[in-house]
Amino acid sequence: MCRNIRTLFNFEPPATEDEIRASALQFVRKLSGFTKPSQANAEAFNRAVDEVSDAARRLLLSLSTTQQPRDRDVEAEKARARSRERFA
Repeated sequence: MCRNIRTLFNFEPPATEDEIRASALQFVRKLSGFTKPSQANAEAFNRAVDEVSDAARRLLLSLSTTQQPRDRDVEAEKARARSRERFA
């Protein structure tokens, strides 16, 4: 899995459209091997990003859990602490 794709489910506040699109973009970049596609491939690349975004949005809306939503700030601090420990 791409390191830049983050978990978007069960957070308070919920994932934004920009976060969903960014994760879709990273996914399509990984699959295609393109950071920025050529003009010849741009339409297919952008269509794939749109389709993955739509699928991700539908997935997030259809999932359910009994767990309390996670706090973005708390999870970010945990990630920073893991990073400090790993790279110290």
